Amino acid sequence: MMNLRGVWTLYQFEMRRMKRTLIQSVVSPVISTTLYFVVFGAAIGSRISHMGGVSYGAFIVPGLIMLSLLTSSVLNASFAIYFPKFTGTVYELLSAPLSSFEAVLGYVGAAATKSVLLGLLILGTAALFVPLHILHPLWMLLFLTLTALTFSLLGFIIGIWADNFEKLSVVPALILTPLAFLGGSFYSISMLPEPWRTVSLFNPVVYLVSGFRWSFYGIGDVGVGVSLGMTLIFLALCMAIVYGIFRSGYRLKS
Repeated sequence: MMNLRGVWTLYQFEMRRMKRTLIQSVVSPVISTTLYFVVFGAAIGSRISHMGGVSYGAFIVPGLIMLSLLTSSVLNASFAIYFPKFTGTVYELLSAPLSSFEAVLGYVGAAATKSVLLGLLILGTAALFVPLHILHPLWMLLFLTLTALTFSLLGFIIGIWADNFEKLSVVPALILTPLAFLGGSFYSISMLPEPWRTVSLFNPVVYLVSGFRWSFYGIGDVGVGVSLGMTLIFLALCMAIVYGIFRSGYRLKS
């Protein structure tokens, strides 16, 4: 029988950590996104009237939210599991009456919740700069939640793998951020000449951004079914890796 009380306790502990790091977890991403709006929405948007029938300022909103969501999910989950390893308190977790699945549920659930809240906060901030209309709000919440869960799982994997703080930042800084910028966050990949448009389809972030943008405006670089399918594949892959880690006997000890 699942230890729901233990999962809830771990979840609450991680959520309280968000309050202790409010500037880093919330204020900093919101300010960064605001600067993106100023630079891209105002400066560049004044030279680009519309994209797909949508003003450029509104067009980049889903991409900006997704950019912050990916980074936040990975960093929240990876730091949450790595820090107990670094301080040695992970042994308290290992001795607690929690299974591996329950520990993952607590850590990943909290990281995903923080990322979803951040995404909604950024969405509210964006509404101050550009007029927004969400065509499919339920789909928007679905893509937001699935993406947060997927990349929180990825962050959990990175946190287990990392044995120093440098490794924690390698994947977000050198892989995720470039993929997000090249994944259509600020433009449509249909604008790219061949073969770069075809090459872009190998970027997984393209499908996340496209599906999320479709939920706002009904437009995307790929079909919404393809976007949803690829998102679910990424989620299943991360779940399989986490399962394999614990199945192989690898534990949370450093």
